[in-house]
Amino acid sequence: MPLAVVGCTHQTTSVSIREQLAFQDSCIKPALNHFRKEFPETETVFLSTCNRIEVYTAHPQENNLPSHQDVAHFLSEFHDVPLNSFNDDLFEHKGSDAVRHLFQVSGSLESMVVGEPQITSQVKQAYNWAQDHESVGPLLHLLFQRALRVAKRVHTETALAQRRVSIPSVAVADYAKQMFHRFDDKTVLVIGAGEMGQETLRYLIDEGVQDIMVINRSYAKAVAVAEAFHGKALPWSQLDEALATADLVIGTTGAREPIIVSSHFQDVMSARKNRLVFLLDLAVPRDFDPQISRLDNVYLYGLDELQEVCRNNSALRQAEVEKAMRIVRGETDVFMQELNHQATSPVIQRLRQQVQEQAQVETDKLFRELPDLNDHQKNKILQFRHRLLNKLLHPTLSALRDESHNGSPHGLLEAVKRLFHLRD
Repeated sequence: MPLAVVGCTHQTTSVSIREQLAFQDSCIKPALNHFRKEFPETETVFLSTCNRIEVYTAHPQENNLPSHQDVAHFLSEFHDVPLNSFNDDLFEHKGSDAVRHLFQVSGSLESMVVGEPQITSQVKQAYNWAQDHESVGPLLHLLFQRALRVAKRVHTETALAQRRVSIPSVAVADYAKQMFHRFDDKTVLVIGAGEMGQETLRYLIDEGVQDIMVINRSYAKAVAVAEAFHGKALPWSQLDEALATADLVIGTTGAREPIIVSSHFQDVMSARKNRLVFLLDLAVPRDFDPQISRLDNVYLYGLDELQEVCRNNSALRQAEVEKAMRIVRGETDVFMQELNHQATSPVIQRLRQQVQEQAQVETDKLFRELPDLNDHQKNKILQFRHRLLNKLLHPTLSALRDESHNGSPHGLLEAVKRLFHLRD
């Protein structure tokens, strides 16, 4: 089947190379235009995320499908990256393997954190960009629409996405969401500028958080993080004031000793008038004295609790992965059967039409040679012709249909075309 994907992922390629090969939003259109000029009539979709760069291609004629090396040279030239720095990292899948790969990607079975939902929207965005720039045709339209349907099935028919396995996602989904019914009216304070805190912020923003404060001993780092999340940076001297107003506090400083002890936090709670506060201690060593959890209306969770949930979810997720893989395998088989059936349909139609046209010519000749035939006799001859043609064509048509269920019928199709002198 004239369909392939060439690319690299976090499993095979370093982040430094992936960054160089990534297609930023602003360069998607020129990249698609450049590729189309180099490979006319080739359907193309570029899927580019922080963890993968993949080029999906399809062409009516398999011999004209861009090869592994064609795509590698294009990536090298377009991004001005030496070919030998990444060529060995590129994978290639063709036909059903390419279909299965995309279904697994869209269903988040190939993600760094299996089950995380972001990849589905990224696949949809890549498909939409290709549509906007008219670089997809019938085959990739069908493939990507089906991939999004498969992702929906995986999401709705398994608990894969519900089994969070990253610390930030567990912190938000399994803990914060149990405490707060809504987040758009909550104030979040991040203490420190670590990646764990920033990742937790991303999940909270997805839940609707708008009011964000960032505080760090280095004010410049606090400003950098705050700007990235449209929040407000505060100097370290305002820590107590920030603690008195925040609804949810994330500690990520990595200080050698707790930055807030129980007696200190008692004063904070007095300033808060004992209003409920949710504390996530994601730092090693801890930022909050564990004794703080004994105070009224204080809910403190640390890495030990979160990691335990992650471990349990990871074990439960394995069963869900197998369910999802069964969906992917089944959808791949159905998709391939549909494509193979589509490949045989034009040949079957041409064969029927050609045989019927020839039979009609001979029948007309017979009627001219036997002008005394009445309508009843002519109808009997036409019925006989219809039954005979069906019996003669049945073995060939059945073989084509059976072959399309078992795989690509390309060889048999070519044999039928030659045998019956069918024109393309």
